[in-house]
Amino acid sequence: MPSQEYMDKMQLRQSYRNVWHTDLMSTIQADSPFCCLALWCGPCVSYMLRKRALYNDMSRYVCCAGYLPCSGRCGESRCPEFCLATEVFLCFGNSVASTRFLLQDEFNIQTTQCDNCIIGFMFCLQQVACIFAIVAMIVGSEELSEASQILSCLSDMVYCSVCACMQTQHKIELDKRDGKFGPPPMAVPPFQQMSRIDQPIPPPVGYPQQPAYGQPYGYPPPPPAPAQGYQAAAYSAYPPPGSYPPPAGSYPPPGYYGK
Repeated sequence: MPSQEYMDKMQLRQSYRNVWHTDLMSTIQADSPFCCLALWCGPCVSYMLRKRALYNDMSRYVCCAGYLPCSGRCGESRCPEFCLATEVFLCFGNSVASTRFLLQDEFNIQTTQCDNCIIGFMFCLQQVACIFAIVAMIVGSEELSEASQILSCLSDMVYCSVCACMQTQHKIELDKRDGKFGPPPMAVPPFQQMSRIDQPIPPPVGYPQQPAYGQPYGYPPPPPAPAQGYQAAAYSAYPPPGSYPPPAGSYPPPGYYGK
């Protein structure tokens, strides 16, 4: 059962907003020769695309791009070329899917609804063909056996076609990354950025708290300016020192004003 951390990272992939340069329906028109090459030489194309996705640096290689429990435990560091060749020939479907996940996590690419429908149809057709083959083997009916063989051939054709279109889609996206449709990238990203599914979710980034308006960093608020002019006289000591209490004899004697 996958951990909660793994599930959180899978949820993070659903928030991707970029799209493939070419969808699965348009790959044949976008690059017909490469699509035919991927149809007839799928494992070789898968090897080439994975190596290219790793920026031709096989020291970055991990089995199935780190998306399976066996990744990193197959001795990839000692002989990455042999391990990649074994992966693409023995686990061709996983190699194509791993390269797809690798590109999606690197460029924040989402899978469109049309692509999901095509991939889902391919899997459903394979399951139906497998069910028909099991039923035909149990019942022993020749009609069901022939129907299962037809469905198996059809599912294999759809599987090979979809994988070829997916590989062509990956190749076009790599052409876009390498600058064939625009300026080339500035530098190769570091190793830990190749597959974001293996990285911890980064902490939120924010700006430091700004000081009060008009107050520079690291300085206390300035003291008030000294009063000048009549304001200085108004704020001076009142009454003057020594004026209170009045000295004796300074007031007229009682009854003076009645005279």
